[in-house]
Amino acid sequence: MKLPPVIPDLVSLDLLLSVAEYGSLGQAARLHEMSQPAVSMRMAQLERQMGLQLLERTPSGTSLTHEGVVVADWARRVVGVTAEMMAAVAYLRAGSKTGLRVASSVTVADHLLAGWLVALRSARPNIDISLEVHNTATVLEIIEERKAELGFIEGANPPSALHSRVMANDHLAVVVGPGHPWARRRRPVTGEELAATPLIVREKGSGTRDVLERALAPWGGTAVPLFEFGSNTAILGAVRRDEGPAVISALAIADDIAARRVIEVPTLGIDLSRKVRAVWRRGHTLSEPAQRLLRVVRVSVAKAS
Repeated sequence: MKLPPVIPDLVSLDLLLSVAEYGSLGQAARLHEMSQPAVSMRMAQLERQMGLQLLERTPSGTSLTHEGVVVADWARRVVGVTAEMMAAVAYLRAGSKTGLRVASSVTVADHLLAGWLVALRSARPNIDISLEVHNTATVLEIIEERKAELGFIEGANPPSALHSRVMANDHLAVVVGPGHPWARRRRPVTGEELAATPLIVREKGSGTRDVLERALAPWGGTAVPLFEFGSNTAILGAVRRDEGPAVISALAIADDIAARRVIEVPTLGIDLSRKVRAVWRRGHTLSEPAQRLLRVVRVSVAKAS
């Protein structure tokens, strides 16, 4: 294969994708740590090379023309394949023994990640894996500070400095002990009732707490909590002792529900759904072990669904 005499450079294609995502030359410039005039110059040069108008600049931002959308679709493949190639090169350069640093929120670590890591080690027993478990806010900080390559969180919208990919779905459940009055009620709990009720909840900064507070925002947010705990195990222990109702990940309660140690209370008009996401730094090419872990997660979630 012989390339044409004039071809766009990969940096310009990557910039085009960032402009498409953010609708702003300025945001693309900040993401790539460049000046806005430099980004504008590269986009103008890319348009000259293509012989097409790719961007439409308006007072409210920058959008792609029809031709720009088509070019960006191809650019996404080119940049993606190049990133994969460089990750493979980095892996070959590093040798056969490779390390992977992962940070995870408590819920994901307790109920999902162990199985994913076992599957990864089965496929690649030579990978050294280190894992840190924290609440979602701390996991995001760890990834931003480059203390781990890949993170797994639930609930939060990651900051713009991080790339994220939805890996699985989860939802929060309202649960009580068998002796609580709500265990025998026949009508669902409304948002107004839940917002007015002191609950047993996760600590601030956790994905579970973030989703709960967002869900109850239309009714003024959560009441002053009965208790705040840093683990799902502590919450379930309190619920089993009939110390009050709690809102907790459905992933954490399956065994207790089956054994009727706790009772799930239906809700009405409250959005308690959430996404489990993988997060990593924007502009960082994931290592081969990290990419393989994401593939393992996709396969595991597909089999479970």
